[in-house]
Formats: sequence, C-alpha cells, structure tokens
Amino acid sequence: MTGGTELPTEERPAPAPTTETTAPGPSTGTSVAARPTAAPALALPEPALDEIRLEAVLHALADPVRLRIVGELAAGHSEMSCIAFGLPVTKSTSTHHFRVLREAGVIRQHRRGTARMSALRREDLAALFPGLLDSVLAAVRPPAGPPPA
Repeated sequence: MTGGTELPTEERPAPAPTTETTAPGPSTGTSVAARPTAAPALALPEPALDEIRLEAVLHALADPVRLRIVGELAAGHSEMSCIAFGLPVTKSTSTHHFRVLREAGVIRQHRRGTARMSALRREDLAALFPGLLDSVLAAVRPPAGPPPA
C-alpha cells in the first residue's frame, strides 16, 4: 500500500466486464466492434436451497408490503416486473423490499432488458417448509364466499 490510497480487497470495485472481438465482418474484412460479454443468466444473487433459513423467510413475510408482493406472485403470475406491482412506496423502498425477499430465498429475480422480473420460489419453499407459504397466504387472504352471519 502506498500513501493509504489503495482499498482493501473487500472494498475494491468489481472489475469491468471483459470484452470479446468477433471474427472479421463478412463483406469488409474489418472486425465487428468489441462488446461486453454477458453472463449466460442475468439472475440476481439468491441463496441456494440449502442456505434458505426459516427465520429469514419469516422475517421477509412479516412486512405487509412484502406479503403483498408474495400474494400477487402466488395469485397465478409466474413472474412479474417490479413496476407491475404498483406498490404504495417509493422506488428505493420497493427495491429494498424485493431485495429482502430475494435474499431470504422467497423470490427469484432476473433482469430482462431494463426490467427486473420476479418469481416466487414456491417449490423450494414447499420442499423446505411444507405448508408454510400456503398457510401464510391463506391467513392474509379474505375468505372466499359471503361473510359469516
């Protein structure tokens, strides 16, 4: 380290994506412009199945906004863009809620163009905690049919 300007390893920014150059163009013999190589999947970080913890899932489901997100995903939408939820919070707060759900293992997110698509990890949660998600969703949904007399 010289003069204290170098960051410790864990604080260094990630390296820039690598670039690749394609073969010469068909008619001109010049190479096509270099482009960044993208990861095959644009999935955002999430815990593996064996890393999902009950306390993290319960914490994620304890907030009404996050419960609303999970409820909408469970209502038959295989995946939804974050903006499609119409949440009554600011964009930064919305981002926080999605991150908590993703890091707890409740949802899976990936980028599609400029949108972040979210999907419920229903099978993973059912394998680890049978009946938990269905019980939580049933408790917050109003019962079907007429109100009791």
